[in-house]
Amino acid sequence: MPTELVQIFKALADETRFRLLNLLLVHDLCVGALARHMGISEAAVSQHLKSLREAGLVRGEKRGYWTHYTVEKGRLRELAGGLMGLTDLQLRPKETCLKNSDQPRNDHKEEVTMCDCKCQQPEKLKGKPEECTLEQIKECHGDQEHPCCDVEKDPKE
Repeated sequence: MPTELVQIFKALADETRFRLLNLLLVHDLCVGALARHMGISEAAVSQHLKSLREAGLVRGEKRGYWTHYTVEKGRLRELAGGLMGLTDLQLRPKETCLKNSDQPRNDHKEEVTMCDCKCQQPEKLKGKPEECTLEQIKECHGDQEHPCCDVEKDPKE
């Protein structure tokens, strides 16, 4: 459903389409009536309705000579459920390195410079893990040894 959510959000991101959807929640209307209510051309309304139809948010129903549009309320409920589902996503455990994760991630510079296992604050990594000072290790990992390398640090550093 994530790609479907993106398509729906793109359709709703336009203010005119959002206003059209709100009008259609109150009344089933044809293109001409929508154009008059919105103060835009019928061609513009048709283009916006096309986007809303492709996102599955509205459907047209032929009534005599005109097609009246109505909101797919079930689709809006799915959208609301999808948004609620985002709040249920689990955080990664602190021990999980983003670089080695099999979960999708954005390739940010910070993640590229992360060490191979447990750095959770890559912005503080000043170079290779084995080049970290004791201060940097303590800042990133607390009192534990640097979890990303087996190199023993000289306490004088």
